[in-house]
Amino acid sequence: MGEFDGRVAIVTGAASGIGRATAEAFAREGAAVTVSDVAVEGGEETVRLVQAAGGTAVFVRTDVSRPEDCEALTAATLERFGRLDFACNNAGIAGEQAPTADYGLDAWRHVLEVNLSGPFYCMKYQIPAMLRTGGGAIVNMASILGRVGFEGAPAYVASKHGLVGLTSNTALEYADKGIRVNCIGPAFISTPMIAGLENDPTTDAALIARHPMGRIGQPQEVADVVVFLCSSRASFITGAFYAVDGGYLSR
Repeated sequence: MGEFDGRVAIVTGAASGIGRATAEAFAREGAAVTVSDVAVEGGEETVRLVQAAGGTAVFVRTDVSRPEDCEALTAATLERFGRLDFACNNAGIAGEQAPTADYGLDAWRHVLEVNLSGPFYCMKYQIPAMLRTGGGAIVNMASILGRVGFEGAPAYVASKHGLVGLTSNTALEYADKGIRVNCIGPAFISTPMIAGLENDPTTDAALIARHPMGRIGQPQEVADVVVFLCSSRASFITGAFYAVDGGYLSR
């Protein structure tokens, strides 16, 4: 028996990396999971992995930069499972690397649409669904770069700072209505997003050196914190930012 038996979770950006690990972690605790991503093949593979381990999952293709997709994602979850208890708004992109003055306008808009507007659109439809059954818990995937800067990544940094603020604001609005809203700030985690950096020995060594623990994080280490924040063990936690960063922000 898992703590989340009879409960339902949505995980966006779940075709790989942190999202996939989070979907698997929710399922291990007994939740039925709606897996969403723009990457159909990866999302369906996540569903297969959950089902192979004895869990329940379905895939819904979702582009979180489109509000109609986010509305449809929640609607499909309610149609399939009848309720929504948890959401991990994890979908995000890194965007191009360039100084602020050289950053492309279309690239800027796209990063903000996916990384900041996306979680807003998702919560806009997730929250009413949770209120129908008395509450729930939402975890937004921010970043250590929601607290500090990183040269060459103005859009990503701005989007993640904005997401931390959006999380705090939403937590205040629904704290007395049974919905807890928190965010996580991972450091560099071994996922497809940074695969190119990890494959370059010089860059990989430089990334590792930024983490006092002397290594890059693993997706499961972030997923475990997501599940904790949705659990009864975190019943008095809302509006919080949890760094999962190997000491990155302590420097």
